[in-house]
Amino acid sequence: MKGEEGSLVSNHARRQAIIVLDFGSQYSRLIARRIRENQVYSELVPAETTLEELQREKAHLEIKGFILSGGPASVYDDQAPRCDPAILKSGLPVLGICYGMQLLAHQLGGHVAPAHGRREYGPATIDLLPAASEQGRAAEIFAGLAGASVATASASLKVWMSHGDSVDQLPPGFSVLARSESNPCAAMAGPGGLIGLQFHPEVTHTPQGREILRNFLFRVCDCRADWTPGSVIDETVAQIRSQVGEARAICALSGGVDSAVAALLVHRAIGERLTCVFVDTGCMRAGEPEQVVETFSRHLHIPLIAVDARRRFLARLEGVTDPEQKRKIIGEEFIRVFEEEALRLAEEQGPISFLVQGTLYPDVIESAGRETASTATRIKTHHNVGGLPEEMTLQLVEPLRWLFKDEVREIGLALGLPEEWVWRHPFPGPGLAIRIIGAVDEQRLHTLRAADAIFIEELRRAGLYRQVSQAFAVLTPVRSVGVMGDGRTYAQVVALRAVTSEDFMTADWARLPYDLLARVANRIVNEVPGVNRVVYDITSKPPATIEWE
Repeated sequence: MKGEEGSLVSNHARRQAIIVLDFGSQYSRLIARRIRENQVYSELVPAETTLEELQREKAHLEIKGFILSGGPASVYDDQAPRCDPAILKSGLPVLGICYGMQLLAHQLGGHVAPAHGRREYGPATIDLLPAASEQGRAAEIFAGLAGASVATASASLKVWMSHGDSVDQLPPGFSVLARSESNPCAAMAGPGGLIGLQFHPEVTHTPQGREILRNFLFRVCDCRADWTPGSVIDETVAQIRSQVGEARAICALSGGVDSAVAALLVHRAIGERLTCVFVDTGCMRAGEPEQVVETFSRHLHIPLIAVDARRRFLARLEGVTDPEQKRKIIGEEFIRVFEEEALRLAEEQGPISFLVQGTLYPDVIESAGRETASTATRIKTHHNVGGLPEEMTLQLVEPLRWLFKDEVREIGLALGLPEEWVWRHPFPGPGLAIRIIGAVDEQRLHTLRAADAIFIEELRRAGLYRQVSQAFAVLTPVRSVGVMGDGRTYAQVVALRAVTSEDFMTADWARLPYDLLARVANRIVNEVPGVNRVVYDITSKPPATIEWE
């Protein structure tokens, strides 16, 4: 089954798990992340996965329940994805969210209709209704929320809706648990732990969504909370040893927390048979190459080779303006450099068969490449996922492929990675190449590197670096008229971007103090030649992405 190779769970024990069936929502992985936040393991599988496949290929897991994600389809579309009926009849709890709720109703004998003026997009309020006693554990989904009980309607909840269709006829044996002003069935429950929610409990815009999911995990599914950083480390190390065996590996070290944690995990698994390779592409931040070498060589004692490939990468990028092409070029060139280093090391130490990368869940989600649901939409190609060349001489080891950023940071701290490294802002693999809008050259890199360094320096000086999830400067292709020294200028525009985010699946622009922004803008205009205007990006994700390219 898809995704099995990347599983973090060893075959030595049956770990409890919630299976999330992905019907194409961009938030499907966010659901899985919310489950793991409660220390319950979850895996995301394609919508078409059958119960038989799960029982055969996930035999090492004790499945405690299922979640059907949202998705863009209507249940009446010709190609609308369906859930294996055996899952709905398995006797295990099933939580349907948005499209998942509509699918529950449709497949179990209810009816779904277009909203016809009752569409709900954005914030809404639902009123809880008395739960029917025959619904048993399903009625526990709203227990303890805002004074609500399972037997009385005494509360209203703020939720986040995003749907056009609605359930207008319940399946046999179901009852309504909640309604909104424009939707008489905002939540429903049926026998055997079958639950449908028309809203999205996984997003932060549903304030009590986490409590709702906790109710599903611990009241409805009776899960244990035993998915911890320690267990992840032990199981990942075991999986790496099983995959690599007695072979040697090299790790693509970028300078970020993801590749650093991947390196530490693999080093724990295979020791000196790992060599880290840091490639200076010429697209790094100010002082980055020196800092990487210092930390890994002197503090973490992992074998490290630094490769100066600046001319090589910039030659490949010359004249390229399309962001997807930039990513693909950089992804392919990375692999070629690592293959060459592997051959060179092989002559000295023996053959190298594996390449370690710090690929995360969000990389896979947004690339919508291999091992993701067929219904997902590609947002952009990540250099270490969709940007990989078709033919590679090295096999990939991706120990973080199914983890989110917050999980990686917890594991990094547990492994002894310095705090200042763990809490560094994410930096894209293609580096400054995708923070320069348009063609990349030495002069534009120098300009952006200087502006970015000023922004980060002032953030740290103001004590706000840790409060911001990611911050950086972007060199735009725009020129504007200015006045400097009583003379007219026609120079470049730098955009500043700072966001707050828990999971990097969604993000909001950071409300930085005006005085700080003024100080940063003043320094950039005065200290960075060729720049006469600074703007601040106040767009959230969605609709924008965090990076500009």
